[in-house]
Amino acid sequence: MKNIFKIFIAAAVVLFYTACNKVDDLPVYGKGSAVVLSSSVASIAAAPADSNNNVVTFSWTNPKYAQDSSLYKFVIEIDSVGRNFAKEVTKTVTGAFSATMTAKELNAILLGFGFAFNTQYTIDVRVTSSYGNNNELYKSNTIQLQVTPYKIPPKIALPTGNKLWANGGALPWSWTGAPPTPESELSRIDNETWGAVLNMGSDNQFLILSQNGGTNPYDQKYAVPDNTIPTITSGGTFGFYPPGTGGDNFKSPVRAGWYKFIMSFQTGTFTISSFGSNAMPQELYILGDATTGGWNNAPPAAQKFARLNNCEYEIIIAFIPGKVYKFISAYGNWQPQFGGSSATGGTLGANYGG
Repeated sequence: MKNIFKIFIAAAVVLFYTACNKVDDLPVYGKGSAVVLSSSVASIAAAPADSNNNVVTFSWTNPKYAQDSSLYKFVIEIDSVGRNFAKEVTKTVTGAFSATMTAKELNAILLGFGFAFNTQYTIDVRVTSSYGNNNELYKSNTIQLQVTPYKIPPKIALPTGNKLWANGGALPWSWTGAPPTPESELSRIDNETWGAVLNMGSDNQFLILSQNGGTNPYDQKYAVPDNTIPTITSGGTFGFYPPGTGGDNFKSPVRAGWYKFIMSFQTGTFTISSFGSNAMPQELYILGDATTGGWNNAPPAAQKFARLNNCEYEIIIAFIPGKVYKFISAYGNWQPQFGGSSATGGTLGANYGG
């Protein structure tokens, strides 16, 4: 007990002595201040030839943090105007008070926002500054730029002949060397986009072909890289797969029905979305007092549209001036009916009943 007691006393003396010696104060770093952001230009409309050129320089003031400026951290934030940076794209800069962006870098951001080619938009830009460890975050002022994305080559080369057909077990005509036309032929929505409204069977498969018929129609197929991904039934990426290069079939949703299928060769992506509970009309007729057949339940054969492909119909007809017309999909059946608010074109409306 005697030895243990002496050790305890010695330890207490050491602790007491240490407690009586004042150590230096812990360092206190200054809080700094928000930076002021500026841009070298107010409007950017680059051309494809400018893709590797610098098109804008963002500069900001010194936040005056209490550490070496080489450790300062700045995050440039960019978003479409009015979204309060909810879907921002960021670029991080360390130890510098400016940053440049190439046309290619900025264009990729703009296309990621879904902006259309050669159309001017407004974007918001700001900078968040901080210490290197992210302490003392400050938001700068927000500046706005007028930007116009330029057109880039499509990610997937456009099909030879610019025509596509849907074929497979998920479709009413199943697997065949030559799918029936025009219902199987996709409509060209714009230069790089094709689409169709298809009656798909549940949890089945199909392909998109760039030739209809011939010796080996499946040698010209568009498919997905992997159809075991559960979400592939609503969309994903696709590619062109020559013979022997792989590629999985597209898959239809688990519930049978009418679906809108859209392929973008520009982005290399596709979507499958519900067309609703109403069927896509397979025939179309024009009738009304603007036509010679009038409001007849059975309009003349000359008033039947020619179906060009899956979604497009065409007719050439002489109108009686100052009258009206609409479209129906079957003789004597006034539902569904289709029409619009202008005799010269515009948005097509539909009434499927009620």
